[in-house]
Amino acid sequence: MASRRPTRATKPSDPGIKAGYRSGLEDLVAEQLVSLGITPEYEDPSTVIRYTPPLKTRRYTPDFKLPNGILIETKGRFVTADRQKHLHIKAEHPDKDIRFVFSRSSSRISKLSNTTYADWCRKHGFKFADRRIPEEWLNE
Repeated sequence: MASRRPTRATKPSDPGIKAGYRSGLEDLVAEQLVSLGITPEYEDPSTVIRYTPPLKTRRYTPDFKLPNGILIETKGRFVTADRQKHLHIKAEHPDKDIRFVFSRSSSRISKLSNTTYADWCRKHGFKFADRRIPEEWLNE
């Protein structure tokens, strides 16, 4: 395998790295400005531009709808994006009764957390079950 040629600002002793440039191109442009007699103002905090990305309308289709109107979402893995999505849905549609059926509600939400899927549901007011829809949900 051929080795890649390093970018210009790769050594800690390189002036570009000392100035905080993150790429060889930034270093090259800074050198150009200096050669033109312009002092480079690199990532100047007074030039920070704040922005809010546009909101997107999303769609959600629950896995199952029971005859009594209860919505069932089945989950093997309950990743961060799913958890955030369901918090948004609950905030915008508090009248919808969405419940989870997990493969294993005792699974942790991440390797670094002791919080389980069950803990998360309790904290955020979602009903949940393991592997099957409880009969009491069907009879509500």
